[in-house]
Order: sequence, then structure tokens, then C-alpha cells
Amino acid sequence: MCRRYIKNEQDAEDVMINGFFKVFTKIEQFNDKGSFEGWIRRIMVNESLMFLRKYNMNLSIEIHENQAVTEMEPDTAIREEDILKLLDLLPIGYRTVFNLYVIEGYAHKEIAEKLGISINTSKSQLIKARKKLQQLILNDDYRQAN
Repeated sequence: MCRRYIKNEQDAEDVMINGFFKVFTKIEQFNDKGSFEGWIRRIMVNESLMFLRKYNMNLSIEIHENQAVTEMEPDTAIREEDILKLLDLLPIGYRTVFNLYVIEGYAHKEIAEKLGISINTSKSQLIKARKKLQQLILNDDYRQAN
């Protein structure tokens, strides 16, 4: 999970270890109102975001799209490792908002609060992330990455 937010594998591993340390040291704070997995997931997401903030990663990088985006073929098969490669190719702001919205299920209002950005910036970053992902898939750029 941390790897989806943090491009560098060693940094993602450090964040995961810090997250598990927090899980084990604050286990008494878990209440049975939600799932244990969800509680751990929230800790890992928050640790990832804290890492990005700590190193002043700009979460609102803008990329101007010059190409029109076409529809994807429904039979395009993408493996899990290809998805990570695709996410790595996104600017950090796009990747972070995409992960929070699409994968973690946060609303734009929650994302805006977590990242200190406006709701419209969150929506814009998501739209641009989707367009960029579609462009990368159509151009098959992710298969040459890494």
C-alpha cells in the first residue's frame, strides 16, 4: 500500500515499518467499531502522506495535456506490477489523489483536508491522473518503465 504512494521502494518500506510500529504501539486505541484491516490501512495511508509532507513533496504538480485522450479498449489486460509502474509514472500530486480517491475511497472533501488543498484541486488532479494513465496505457509507456 505504501508503495502506491511512494515511488522509491526503500522509502516505502521505511514508511511501512513506521506504520506497523505505530500499529503495535497504539493497538489499545483500536476499537471494534470498524475492521482491524481498515484501521491499519488508515495508519499506512496517513504515514505515507506524512512522509510526502515531511520531504516537501509538491502534491499539486500541474502537467499540461496536449494530446486528446481516446477511449481504452475493454480487453486491455494490465497486471498488478504494471499498475505500480503506471502509478510511478504519474506526478506525485496525481498519484496521491488517485490513490486516495480511487483505491482508498476517500471523498474529495476528505482528500482536500488531508492534503491541504482545495476540493477543486483534488477533482482536477484526479481528472488529470485518469487522463495521464489512459495516455500511458494507450502508448504502452508503462511496459518500458523501470
